[in-house]
Amino acid sequence: LLAALLLGGLKTRWPALRAFGIGGPRMSAHGFDAWWPHDRLAVRGYVEVLRHYREIAGIRNALGERLLRERPDAFIGVDAPDFNLGLEAKLKAQGIKAIHFVSPSVWAWRGKRVQKMRGAVDHVLCVFPFEPAIYASNGIAATYVGHPLADAIPLEVPRAASRIALALSEDDTAVALLPGSRRSEIEYIAPRLLGAAAEMQRLRPHLRFVLPVVPGLRSLIEPMIARHAAGVNLQLLDGRSHEALAACDVTLVASGTATLEAALFKRPMVIAYNMNALSWQ
Repeated sequence: LLAALLLGGLKTRWPALRAFGIGGPRMSAHGFDAWWPHDRLAVRGYVEVLRHYREIAGIRNALGERLLRERPDAFIGVDAPDFNLGLEAKLKAQGIKAIHFVSPSVWAWRGKRVQKMRGAVDHVLCVFPFEPAIYASNGIAATYVGHPLADAIPLEVPRAASRIALALSEDDTAVALLPGSRRSEIEYIAPRLLGAAAEMQRLRPHLRFVLPVVPGLRSLIEPMIARHAAGVNLQLLDGRSHEALAACDVTLVASGTATLEAALFKRPMVIAYNMNALSWQ
């Protein structure tokens, strides 16, 4: 999502821009040439990363070698510092400008990463206004650019139009379920949110639920609904997460970017997360 919003802004400024690397459908909509689909890297937690380490390391190595052959004007690594910083350092050492978008939370934990970033990147694009000063004090160029979601979500939430689009009446109480966008997240979080929805429906039979699904993952969600939320008045949406947030009265949401989206839509939320027990420790 963040990469697609950034790419959209870049294409607006430089319409002839060519962009390639690792990305998903939203980026492809802007003409992005996806050498690898982004969901190949969509893992989180120590156990999950270890399980896929060989594949992820192989993609990173192959990406680095291909970029060195292509010699782009710049490489922009979006978030994912454990994947991107080593790659950025390799490219920077070979004269390719390395830019990192979305600063790691060096101000909150693992602060020593800022030292690694000094050798890895030419510039950091920050989403929080206090971050550039931290980098400046460590000799790293950084610019506050704000969060692209602030431009993507209107100040005046289109609640009425969104409720009409989702066939919700003014009298309906709607709950949006957002269990995450990665397959590994959905596998752990969706059953919890669906179980909560079933209990809420039992206590308040009039409730309506909407669940936006990332394109391509409907087949993962549908059996979970049958198992954990059979009989729940639930509408499954293909994408349309912003409509769901605009229309709902409250959201049960996985911790992550979606919580910021819910805040920008001015929706009250209950934030949840779940993962492999070993990763949790």
